[in-house]
Amino acid sequence: MPALWRWLRTVCFLQADLVERLEWLTSQQLLDAIAIGQITPGPLFTTATFIGYLLAGNPGAIAATVGIFLPSFLLVALVNPWVSTLQKSLIFRAFLDGVNAGAWGLMVVTTIGLARSALIDPLTICLAVLGAIALGRFSISSHWLVVFGALVGLVG
Repeated sequence: MPALWRWLRTVCFLQADLVERLEWLTSQQLLDAIAIGQITPGPLFTTATFIGYLLAGNPGAIAATVGIFLPSFLLVALVNPWVSTLQKSLIFRAFLDGVNAGAWGLMVVTTIGLARSALIDPLTICLAVLGAIALGRFSISSHWLVVFGALVGLVG
């Protein structure tokens, strides 16, 4: 489950920066990028590459792919020597608790905003509710939900 939360936090930042602040993408384009990312392994990689391609073609796809991963690699390389010391620090742990609380708030606000763009008629609302039940109750893979939703979209 932690991987899902990291992914949702990334979507929050993409929504805030690319859609709201910079207006480089519409909410629908971001939703399309997320959908494309969900049907492939490595949704973050695929979504970043797709958004880069939308904005600047092949060079944009390459830049977005490198840009989404390079900061994390650099941060891990820089912080790794101090991890054991930081884990013992009460101040650092309190800081991380605050970051996690803020991330939850971002995820809720972004989910509501994207839902307003995606849930446009009774069919999409019904699919979302059924998908949430399938994920929560039956642990169905989200990949199958994306495929099913795409098929319903093609037929409907």
